[in-house]
Formats: sequence, structure tokens, C-alpha cells
Amino acid sequence: MSETMHYLIFETAGGFCGIAWNDIGITRFQLPTKSAEATERLMLRRLPNAGPGAATPEVAEAVAAVKRYFAGEQIDFSGVKLDLSEQDDFFKQIYAAARQVGWGNTTTYGALAKQLGAGPEAARDVGQAMAKNPVALIIPCHRVLAAGGKIGGFSAPGGSSAKARMLELEGVQLAPPKPVQQSLGF
Repeated sequence: MSETMHYLIFETAGGFCGIAWNDIGITRFQLPTKSAEATERLMLRRLPNAGPGAATPEVAEAVAAVKRYFAGEQIDFSGVKLDLSEQDDFFKQIYAAARQVGWGNTTTYGALAKQLGAGPEAARDVGQAMAKNPVALIIPCHRVLAAGGKIGGFSAPGGSSAKARMLELEGVQLAPPKPVQQSLGF
């Protein structure tokens, strides 16, 4: 990975986000928090050697896209250049597959594992990759659900409720679970 790491904190309709990059690509993205200070603290916890920097044209374009996303515009982040060099090869494959899940669509941990030619036991590995996703939103881990279309976990600020809000922003309706017993109708 490149030695020079920069970051930028910026405000969106969803809160304050952070983005970090080097000369290869974006290395980290922080989903919204309520304050610039909280976002910066989270960024520096993961990237203690990074310093504030002026966005490159590519980073400025990604920031503008993030702002439009949280304003409700349909955005495709699949072309954003990333540096995932610190990830192992299987996680890189999982992230590449997850990047293909477009706006308003979802998949499951198990379906992604199957897509990669792995058995159902690899669904847990997919879940681990999503939990450790360094560039959430750009790699849309919020679109990867648990079995049966359940929301599953989300390691970003706000947890699974933040995941649900992002999916709702994209028009995804998460149906409430069906009752186990049928109503008698009276």
C-alpha cells in the first residue's frame, strides 16, 4: 500500500462521512455519523497515520456521488477506484461480487457464496467480509442480507437500523416476518 494516506470529512444529507485514499485509490469510507468529530475519530482509529488532504479529482467525484446518494439519487459506485491491497484474495472476490449488486437490489450472504462457487458454509465468510468492509457504500454491503431476506447485522454507526434506512432510500421494502401461526380470522 502507498505510504501517503489522506482523508477528508464531509457533510451529507445523512450526516458526516469520511473518505481516505492513497495514490492507488480509495482505501476507507466511513458511513455517516452525527458529527464531523465522531467521523474523524473513527477514521483515525483505523488509519492513525493518515492526515487531512485536499481531494484528488477522483476523490472529489466520489464525494459528490456520496452526497447525491444520501440526497436520494440513484448512484452506481462500481467504477470508483479502490485500493484493497490489504484484503486477502477471497475477501477481494467477495467484494467484487458485492459491487455488482446494484441500486435497489439485494442478495444474501449464501447467494454471494454460491456465486463464487463456494458451498453454503462460506456464507459465514461472506458475512465476515461484509462486517470488515473498509469502504461500505462503495462496496454495497448494506445490500447483502441474511437468509430469508432478514436484515442481518451491520457494523456501521446505527447498526441494522442504518442498513434499513439505506435500503429504504433505495426503495427496498423489507417485509415484516410472516406470522408463524395463521390467524383464525375472528
